[in-house]
Amino acid sequence: MLHQCMLRLFAQTAFTLVDVQFLQFKETLMSNSAVVESVAQALRDAEVNQAAIAPIRPQLGGETADVDIAYAVQEVNTKRALAEGRRLVGRKIGLTSKVVQAQLGVDQPDFGMLFADMAYGDGEAIPAGLLIQPKVEAEIALVIKSDLTKEKHTYADIISATDYALPAVEVVDSRIENWKISLIDTVADNASSAAFVLGSKPVKLDDLDLVNCKMIMTRGEEVVSQGVGKACLANPLNAAVWLADEMVRRGRPLLAGDIILTGALGPMVVANPGDEFKVEIEGFGSVTAAFAAE
Repeated sequence: MLHQCMLRLFAQTAFTLVDVQFLQFKETLMSNSAVVESVAQALRDAEVNQAAIAPIRPQLGGETADVDIAYAVQEVNTKRALAEGRRLVGRKIGLTSKVVQAQLGVDQPDFGMLFADMAYGDGEAIPAGLLIQPKVEAEIALVIKSDLTKEKHTYADIISATDYALPAVEVVDSRIENWKISLIDTVADNASSAAFVLGSKPVKLDDLDLVNCKMIMTRGEEVVSQGVGKACLANPLNAAVWLADEMVRRGRPLLAGDIILTGALGPMVVANPGDEFKVEIEGFGSVTAAFAAE
């Protein structure tokens, strides 16, 4: 009898513990969901109002938080954008410099979404007052002609899927005040992406040296940034392979027609109203990002 009573008591206690743990898990999940929605709305409001906000990493668990919660914030705003009718046209890759990765304490890049309304033509003026604290980066863009849906991609997959490459300028613009960002801040903030400019002369990959191509960015007569293809994860194709795998893992694979901004070839530069930046990449030709005067 005593043995049966003890078994019954143990079973009740075990059930209670499991029940409590489940409720705690459910409460944490609901709490995280509410926080994710709140942070996503704050970032969206900052963009719409063109007013930077304080870093949002404290709400998401601080600098040591799991990056997945930051991507959850990004996904909320991606879904909102799609629901509003915005067209997803590609991805940008950030943190492709080993030096920057070391500064932020990470060992892999990050990504953000590119929408059609973020694109500007070569030399087309980007309207004044549209952005908060923009900076520009010179990059190599790949435009793919077939879906990338494998769990693990190779160079061969990326090369076969690439229709052509273009010189590009990415305009980054943190919604976090004074660019005081950590990995969590920038990922949640769509990897600080804001706009992009593509060159107008497509080039086939077999005509290019992606590793050794030299890049120079000028503002007027002043050289403001220089770099080389291997500054982007030793080869821009390494960044593209990482992105293709990561997008499959996260349920948004790259599709035919998508643009991939593979990552910066040199230091970013602050952009002011009236500035015009010309980027020349060896083998690619040039592209110009222009900012309208106030």
